[in-house]
Amino acid sequence: QVQVVESGGGLVQPGGSLRLSCAASGSIFSIYRMGWYRQAPGKQRELVAVASSGGITNYADSVKGRFTISRDNTKGTVHLQMNSLKPEDTAVYYCMAESSGNRAYWGQGTQVTVSS
Repeated sequence: QVQVVESGGGLVQPGGSLRLSCAASGSIFSIYRMGWYRQAPGKQRELVAVASSGGITNYADSVKGRFTISRDNTKGTVHLQMNSLKPEDTAVYYCMAESSGNRAYWGQGTQVTVSS
């Protein structure tokens, strides 16, 4: 079993920055991928950034160059540094941890609002 908790959301003006944090606990050494998804009102949940245990990262095209994902496998933590935020980044951001058995564990979500 893996438990996932994320934090760090908030209200920020366009062009500002936020850093999201996520901590997984339990069988953390069974985790293969950790990453961030987001869901805006009325829209489907979408991938933002993901990192494998081997250090391979992938980003959504919309956030490339602005967001950076970092992961510490031994601690079971992952962070998302978000710079140059835009109103379209407004969403609930969810941390995801996927086990080697292909089971996904989700955090409760943290709200990110980009508005002037």
